[in-house]
Amino acid sequence: MSRGMLYLIVGLLAAVVLVVGYLYYQESQSGIDIEIGEQGVKIDGN
Repeated sequence: MSRGMLYLIVGLLAAVVLVVGYLYYQESQSGIDIEIGEQGVKIDGN
């Protein structure tokens, strides 16, 4: 395996870890969602 291919695999694995970590962080956040639309204001508490 060439060194370039190894760097590519390590980079892809790092990107996957970052994406999964970000998605987990987003899911673990609790709080209040406020949406303003055509039908008015919607407040959703988690």
